[in-house]
Amino acid sequence: MPNTIYQKAVELLHHAANPHGFLASVQPITNYNRVWARDGVICGLAALTTKDPQLIDTFRQTLETLANYQHETGTIPSNVAFGPDGVAQVSYGGLAGRVDAVTWFIIGVTQFTFVTGDRAFYQKMSPNVSSALTLLQNWEFNNRHLVYVPLSGNWADEYITDGYVLYDQLLRLWALRGIQFCAPTENNANKIKAIEAQILLNFTFNAAEEHYHERAYQEVTWFPYMPCSFSPAGYKNRFDAFANALALLLNLGSQEFQAAQLNYLIALAGEQPLGLVPAFWPPVFPDEGDWNLLKNNCKYEFRNYPYEFHNGGSWPMVNGFCGIALVMHGRIVEAKQLCEKLDDANAIKDFAFYENFNTQTMTPNGIPQCTWSAAGTILLQSYLHSEKTLLF
Repeated sequence: MPNTIYQKAVELLHHAANPHGFLASVQPITNYNRVWARDGVICGLAALTTKDPQLIDTFRQTLETLANYQHETGTIPSNVAFGPDGVAQVSYGGLAGRVDAVTWFIIGVTQFTFVTGDRAFYQKMSPNVSSALTLLQNWEFNNRHLVYVPLSGNWADEYITDGYVLYDQLLRLWALRGIQFCAPTENNANKIKAIEAQILLNFTFNAAEEHYHERAYQEVTWFPYMPCSFSPAGYKNRFDAFANALALLLNLGSQEFQAAQLNYLIALAGEQPLGLVPAFWPPVFPDEGDWNLLKNNCKYEFRNYPYEFHNGGSWPMVNGFCGIALVMHGRIVEAKQLCEKLDDANAIKDFAFYENFNTQTMTPNGIPQCTWSAAGTILLQSYLHSEKTLLF
């Protein structure tokens, strides 16, 4: 398998393997030297594709840590840190709670079960999964099959998406499909169908009636991809690369629509100096109305300058998912091209595995030795060179 960058990525996951689970980075930076829900599960998915027993065991430990500190309401920790005395410091979010911590946890449990065949583990986690599912149902608020996400409520925690965020609906759908494999029920099958229908009804162009927000739906400009979010205030129709990659992996929409999504993604990557897909596109600029929403949504320092961070920056982790979507849809040549660009980015400064990059200048941003950047390379190379491990 693969090449030096793959081996370096696997080494980084080994280095980040802690008795409590995967750390977000091996750098001694307080906010990263801890077990995160989404980072840990994404590293765990990569671990499953390696078939490395030690890494798979670290994934188990990650999930057990998250389960052990699940809130009584069902909320999964955004992250858990452990001091020298072993005492846990648990965070359920910053300026807002993290909706995607809940769905990533369920995805992690079900994918672990699917790949390892360890049904006893699923039974052990079943009460935690049930509590998380109840919470997701409550977060619908109006019982119409889409969860409502606050501003700052997911991985794009300093970006402008809120309300019915596409990414979060897709994670929930993926989680429920995993549950249907582990413990199938008619109710869960019906819920999956209902969520799929609402996603297609409200995030793709169609002639149906009774959309969630009919007035906003009729006013939005539609592009060859699913818009990133909508709320009572209307649609935000920027391209969310992570969400659209997930939609492709979950095989949503007509073949014609999916082909258009793939072509847009490929063309967008080809237009960038890095050759990678920006997380969100186009960037928000200071002369736009959304700029005020963007500039105030930061707890410490502003990082969302145009072409950086979530505002048009390029993330190796996101590109890993974009790449496996290309593989799963038979676009192997383009997937290999994206993999080469991803490996080039992760290899900068002696395999630093930076968190993200300025899409225009190619300057690294964020922290180095970022484990989910390594996971992006592992996932894509695994899908290009071996069996397709995960359940979508």
